[in-house]
Parts: sequence; C-alpha cells; structure tokens
Amino acid sequence: MTINHINIVVKCMDASLRFYVGLLGMRETFRCELEGEWIDTVTGLTGAKASCVFVQPLGGGCRIELLQYHSPTGDNLPANSLPNTGGIRHFALDVQDLDLLVEQLKDSGTPVFSSPVTVPFRIVDNIQKRLCYTLDPDGVIVEFSQHHRD
Repeated sequence: MTINHINIVVKCMDASLRFYVGLLGMRETFRCELEGEWIDTVTGLTGAKASCVFVQPLGGGCRIELLQYHSPTGDNLPANSLPNTGGIRHFALDVQDLDLLVEQLKDSGTPVFSSPVTVPFRIVDNIQKRLCYTLDPDGVIVEFSQHHRD
C-alpha cells in the first residue's frame, strides 16, 4: 500500500496555486470540474460542484489534490490550524535547503511558526532532521524538513 494523494479543501484556488506552484515550485498535473451524481454519491452531498487541481513536487512523490467547493460550501474551522487539534493536523515536505526556503516564505509574507529547529534525537536510519512549520493560504499546517546523514 502507498499513499496516492492528500486532499486539501481550499477557499481560493488561485491563492492555493500561488502557494503550492508559485512559491513552492510544484507542478500542476491535472485539472477538472467535479459535478454530477457520482460526486454527490461519493461525498454524500447534494448538488456538489467543485474545481479540482492536482499538484506534485517536481521530483515526483505524493500528489496534493486541491478542491474548491462552489456548492455546497463548508466551514473554515480556525482550530484546525493549531498543532494540537485532533485529526490530521499537518503533512511534511522534504526540501534540499530549508534555510533558503524559510527566507522565501518570509519574503512572501507566509507565516512561519519558528526558525528551523533541529530535532534533539536521530530518526530512522540515524538521520538528523531539521524542520519548521508554516501555514498554507487555508491555514493547513505544512512541515518543511531537511535530513542529514553523517
């Protein structure tokens, strides 16, 4: 079993594409409009209509499905942007140069929780990990991590 994709429901597709494609350098791999009986059935919503765009890191890896529901629209829950709220709370992206990315995030006005932090223990395969958190345009926590082997 492998992870096929991660879904993020967004308020504004343009803002999300500016973040994931423009700022992070991912590539758009698929775009379509969703509506009809099949999407109503799978979501359990009546009259579901949404724009769907898949993005993916340039080197490959797990895709991110961005969905903007035009109807029915849902709630944005501010507590979901807190790291200690129950449920899926963040996803992590590996980067080659964490310090450079943090500079780019700050220059773009993207909130960063802190400067990169070194985890005080080695993770799998004796890897040293540095990381930081940020928020995407919809308040989804994104972890950026850089790994180093001695």
